[in-house]
Amino acid sequence: MSIVAYAIGFGWLGVHTADKWQTATGLYIVGLIAYQLALTYWTAAFPGLARNTKEMRVKAQEYEDGLITRDQYDHADSMKRNELSNMAFVVQSVGEIVILAVIVGILFALNVNASTENNNWGLSVLIAFASGVWLLLSIPWFVVEKRRPGMDPGMNIIAAGFLQLWRAMTQIWRLRQSLVYLIGYFLLGDSLNTTVTVVGTLQYSIVNYNTLQLTYLLLVGIAAQGVGIYAFWFVQRRFGISTKTMFVAVAIGIILLDGWGCIGIWTQKFGFHNEWEFWVYQVFYGLFVCPWYSYSQTMISEITPRGHEFLFFSLFSVIGKTSSFIGMYCSSARSACLANPSQDHLSVAPSSMPVLLGITACRSISCLL
Repeated sequence: MSIVAYAIGFGWLGVHTADKWQTATGLYIVGLIAYQLALTYWTAAFPGLARNTKEMRVKAQEYEDGLITRDQYDHADSMKRNELSNMAFVVQSVGEIVILAVIVGILFALNVNASTENNNWGLSVLIAFASGVWLLLSIPWFVVEKRRPGMDPGMNIIAAGFLQLWRAMTQIWRLRQSLVYLIGYFLLGDSLNTTVTVVGTLQYSIVNYNTLQLTYLLLVGIAAQGVGIYAFWFVQRRFGISTKTMFVAVAIGIILLDGWGCIGIWTQKFGFHNEWEFWVYQVFYGLFVCPWYSYSQTMISEITPRGHEFLFFSLFSVIGKTSSFIGMYCSSARSACLANPSQDHLSVAPSSMPVLLGITACRSISCLL
C-alpha cells in the first residue's frame, strides 16, 4: 500500500487543471485509503515496541521474580506505551514543521499568488514533494524490517483481511471493555471527523483556497499540535494519570470545539464566521484536540488482548473510518435544507449533533474500568 501511495502522490503532477477533476477525485480516494492502511499498522506496532524496550523487559523480569505486583507492571506498561506514542507524535510534529517550511519556499518559487493556475500547480507540486519525503523516510523501515510469518496457508491477501475482521468482530462481543470503547470511539470519532471536515471546508473558502495561506495555517496548527501533545504527556507522566482520564480530557476539548461552532447559529460575530477564528482554531485544535490521535490509539491498546494488537487495531480503524463519512452525510443533508448553506453550513453542522455525540461518547468511555 505504501508503494501505491507513492505512485498516487507523484501522479498529482499530471493533475492540476479543472477539467481533470474526476481523475483528481479518484487519486484522492485511492491515496487516502493507502495512507490510512499504512497508518493503521504503524500505530498497531506501538504496544509491541513498548513491551520490548529494555525498561519493560526489566519490569517483566521483576514481575516474574515477585518483586512487583501485576498492577505495577501494567501501570509501567501503560506509561511506556503512552510515552512512545506521544513522543512519536511530538517528533512527527517537529518534522512536519521543517517540511512545511520547505514547502513555503517552494510555493514562493512557484509564485502561487500570481494566478489560479499557479496556485493549482503549487498544490500538485507540494503533494508530490510530501510523497517524496514519505518515500525517503520509509526506505530505512523496509531495509531493516525483519521477516514475519505470513498469512494462513490457502489464504490470499484479500480473504485474509476479511477473515481477520470477522474474527475481531466475533471476539469483541466477549470483551466488554473493548465493546464499550468501540461504541465511544465511533461516536466521538464521528463528532470530531464531522467538525474537522466542515471547519476545513469553510477555512478553504474563506482564504479562497490560497495555497500559501493554507500552509501558514497548517504551520500554526502543527506547532500547536507538538506543544499540546507534549504538554498532555508531561502532565500524565508527572502525576501518573491513567490513559482513560487523559482521553476523557481530550474528549472534553472536542466537545468545546463543537460548542464553538454551535454558537454561530445565533450570531455572525462568532462561530467560525471570521478569518481570525481559523487562526485561533488551529491553535486550540493543536493544543487540546490533537492529543486525540495519540490517546485514542493508546486506549485501543489498553483494552486489546495481548498478541492481538494488529487484529483489533484493524477493527477500530474500520470503525473510525466509517464514522468519517456518516456524520458528513447527515451534515450535508441538513445544510441542503438551509436557505443559504454557504453561510450557515458550519454553524449548524458541527453543533447539536456532534455535541450530543461527544457527550454520549464521554459517558460511554467513562464506564470503562
